[in-house]
Order: sequence, then structure tokens, then C-alpha cells
Amino acid sequence: MSVNILTCLKDPADVVRASSVSSLWRHFVITNGLAKQLCLRKFPQLSKIARVTEPDWIMTEANGVGSNNSSWDVLKRDHNVYASLLHAMTTLNTSLNGCIGYAVSASSTDRFPSESIVNTLTTKDRYLNRPSYWSSKGHADPDASETLIYKLKADLCVISEINIQPFEAFFQPGKPIYYAKSVRLRLGHPKNPEDENDVLHVPLQQPADDNFIWTYTSEVFPMAQENCLQQFKLQEPVLCIGGYLQIELLGRVQRQHTDNLFYICVSHVRVLGRPLCPAFDIEILDPSGKFALKYNPMVFGWMLRSFSDETNMTPVSSEEEVVEHVGLMGFLLGGYHAGIEAMPWEVMDDEEMDDEEMDEPVVL
Repeated sequence: MSVNILTCLKDPADVVRASSVSSLWRHFVITNGLAKQLCLRKFPQLSKIARVTEPDWIMTEANGVGSNNSSWDVLKRDHNVYASLLHAMTTLNTSLNGCIGYAVSASSTDRFPSESIVNTLTTKDRYLNRPSYWSSKGHADPDASETLIYKLKADLCVISEINIQPFEAFFQPGKPIYYAKSVRLRLGHPKNPEDENDVLHVPLQQPADDNFIWTYTSEVFPMAQENCLQQFKLQEPVLCIGGYLQIELLGRVQRQHTDNLFYICVSHVRVLGRPLCPAFDIEILDPSGKFALKYNPMVFGWMLRSFSDETNMTPVSSEEEVVEHVGLMGFLLGGYHAGIEAMPWEVMDDEEMDDEEMDEPVVL
């Protein structure tokens, strides 16, 4: 009866308070793994945990004294790990950050590299006085879909929402917006954890969907024909285990007047959530998705203190964000990602840009 009552707790703080009432209650909470049960209810993806490791335990086992770790010691360790993980996933996620690390691939690209997926990392629709966006190849079927794949900043992230800005072709007659009918989000990891380096060598303009196992699929969100950063918020925060994200752009609406084909174009993508590394990290053990959860309590304490200071800081301005993303794009375009060469763009002033737009409209 007591277990049934306590398993109804939804707030991680309540589990900690229950374990602090007395030594008897603490023993009861730890023995029945209430912190772990709450973790699994809130984030079912954690059911794939095969083992939990901590630096102190690794050193103990390496010194040949692992047999001294009693069942009670293991239960206490697991309680501390799962309680800390709950605390991290709920407390840290109250302040959302951008979670995209870099672009991996697009299912198609019309003109590479000038219309590469890398352009979606910038926050504006112009870069170096040129239009900045990703464009799919043209398709006669309005139901044809496209996918964009990104690597997140950590292999373990809590994701709350994605933001996507369709591209408005300001250089074409009527300024059409090449948006998708709807969008869907997937999270996952490489099929073979030992071949993850091969993923980095997939050309950005080629599809890489078959290299991944997607363990989470969101609902389908309708997209509006609006030139703005559109918010697609998940019903509940989701834990991404493996660090890869796929955005499915479902269906096309806008034809291009020059070839009468349907296109999808995206100016900017942002993923909001919170990386849990370095306090928590994972190691994918096999293609089924079983993984080892690594926990460093000292780093976790530092993360909490850092988060407390961060909430009192002034938000980063949009111009500073542009500099950050452009720096990343420069890194990728500098030859550090397979399939990319530096773009020989000239910086033009606004007058030259206007002349070029009027004389020769750009074709997607």
C-alpha cells in the first residue's frame, strides 16, 4: 500500500523529501527504487539503461574491490543517480537554450553549397549580403517530403520545442514563401555506435536517414505560410538519447514560377531544450538502443551552481547569436566537414545587391 501511494508522487522534490523524513523512510524509498520509477514515468526512453556508472565506482572496480559494493550500496548509488537526473531534467529545463551543435545532412539540396542546410544555423535570411536559406530540389508531387538532420550539442538532451522559419524569396515576383504543409520531429542515435564517425563524413547534400534509429516521433504540427520563426512546442519535454534530431517537412505548397515545381525552403531552425552533459553522459552499447548512463556528481553540483548564476544573467542579444552561428558556419565551410568547400562569395553593398536582384532573379 505504501509503495502504491508513494509511486503517485510526480515532483522529484517530493521523492527527496520523503527520503528525508527518517532513516526508515529513506530505506523504504531507496529499496523500492522510487526515484527510478518516477524517472521512467516521466521519460520512458530511460527504460533502455543497461547500467549506471560513476567515477568513484569505476575506480573502485579497477582496484579490484568491486565485490565490497553491497546490494544496499548499489541501491543507494542508483537512488542518487536517478534523483539527480530527475532534478537536472526538471530544474535545468526551466531555462531553455539552443541545442543544435551542427548540421548533418538534408534529404535533397537544390544548389549546393549556396543553398546548404548549414544556412539554417544563421538567424537571418541574409549572410554576406546574399540570401541565406536551405532549399530542397524541385518536385512535381506536392506530397513529397524532405528531412533535415542535426547533431545536438550533447548525446543527452531534454528537448521542449523546435522553431522553424520558412524562407520568403524576396528576390522573386510576389515574394513567395516556400513553406511545408506540416512538420514532425524525430530523435535518436546512429544505428551502429561504432560507426558514428562515418556519419560525420556523409555529404551535407545527401540523405543520411538510413544511418539512424529514431526512438521518438512527435505529433504532426501544421506550418503556416508566414515569414517568421514558427514555434512547435512538444506536449511534454522529451529526452533525446543519442544526440541526433531529424525534422520531417511533410508536403509542399509553393510552386516556383520558372519551372512550375514545388519546393520547400527554410531560413532558420532552432531547437530549444537543455543539454545534460557533462554531468550526465551516455554510451550506446548496441543497435537496440541499450546504453550506459554515466554520472559525475561533482560536475552535477557545478552545473547547478552555474545554472543558478545563469538565470541572473542578461539574455544574449540577437546580434550576438548571429555572430555565434556565423562562427559555426564559417567553421563548417572552412573544410572541417566532409563534402563542404569554402564558398567564393563576394561581399556586395546594398546598391549592388539591388541591381543584381532586378537584372537577374535568382532561381531556387
